[in-house]
Amino acid sequence: MAAFDTTPFPLVEMQAAANAQNEWLALTVRVGYGPGLDQAAALHAVFGAPDLLTAIAPLDCILHLASPAVLTPALLALMPPQRVILAIDASVFGDEALVKQLLALHEEGYRVLVDGHPAEGVKLPATLRAVALDCTAGLPVVRGGKYQVLSLFGPHLGYGVHSAAHFADCAEAGFEWLSGDWPLHPAPNVKPHDGTSRKRLLALLGLLARDAESRELEQLLKQDPALSYHLLKLVNSAAFALSTQITSFGQAINLLGRRQLQRWLQLLLYARQQPDGMANPLLPLAALRAAQLESLCKLQGGERDDQDIAFMTGVFSLLDVLFGMPMEDIVGALGLAPAAAEALLLREGRLGAQLGMVEQRVPAPAQLAALEIDNKQWWQSQLHAFHWAIQVSRNL
Repeated sequence: MAAFDTTPFPLVEMQAAANAQNEWLALTVRVGYGPGLDQAAALHAVFGAPDLLTAIAPLDCILHLASPAVLTPALLALMPPQRVILAIDASVFGDEALVKQLLALHEEGYRVLVDGHPAEGVKLPATLRAVALDCTAGLPVVRGGKYQVLSLFGPHLGYGVHSAAHFADCAEAGFEWLSGDWPLHPAPNVKPHDGTSRKRLLALLGLLARDAESRELEQLLKQDPALSYHLLKLVNSAAFALSTQITSFGQAINLLGRRQLQRWLQLLLYARQQPDGMANPLLPLAALRAAQLESLCKLQGGERDDQDIAFMTGVFSLLDVLFGMPMEDIVGALGLAPAAAEALLLREGRLGAQLGMVEQRVPAPAQLAALEIDNKQWWQSQLHAFHWAIQVSRNL
């Protein structure tokens, strides 16, 4: 197991911002700081190496800050304006010096979002009208109709969007970027799979979990046209850069290899065509969880089989949402390894504790210490996971 690093490094909250078609366009970033690490030092630690912006390319980074005062020339040199967007708390717009600084940043090419509502009587500069808004409690109530953002300025970010209803309301109100947990809370009337399809998919997952023969996988794949289509589309995509077209399941299985085939098929379950034709928002989230759990396992010296179980646990952790059925029923049908079953059902054991932290996005320092995961390892696992999830969402 890797040595526990006590060097100060911030905990960073990262979450995707998608458009109304569920396509990831940017990542929102909030950098924590505290004893032994002030805000400037924390930002330097995160942006001081090329890892962050390289890992999330081609997505933009939306950095939330309480004030622009921390943005020194040395720090700004690490934040290229074509990649970093500044979401600044609206309370600073009563401070003339800070407004002047923001206007100068805007002139330098930085996109600035006004985060929240300025104090009563405070007017925003005409050039700074793009907004970021916490939509946790829904959109503000306004006289004379529904809340709308100015379409002329933007793009606008709505964050804290935690339900399908809020997602629809925010998209209608003019927010081009939407961030929150709405994929975990779909509309109650959505039925993503009929009974026959669900049984077939559970059977496929069971075959994957017990490392079944390729022939058995191929036979079941032939019964599911949508899944078959996505598998062949994947192996013929730019991700594999093949010189000849793959036209059969046997070819696909031979090309990918057993281990990669299992992983891609696990993720492909989320790529099935949606009734409205939009991308499934659960797909990149499943990839994100899978990759981070695998990365944590690898960073702590886990064997290859343990890494595979960690990856599978991350993918399967959203099956209850995908299928609209209790996780107990799903796990019971799959015959999973004890560590995976314990993690999915109870969030217990090392893997279960790690899954719980991945779901939180920003674990408590005590949780990390209990599992001997230092902040730098957590950060490395985050970067790996977001890079993988971005690539998956662009290829499936």
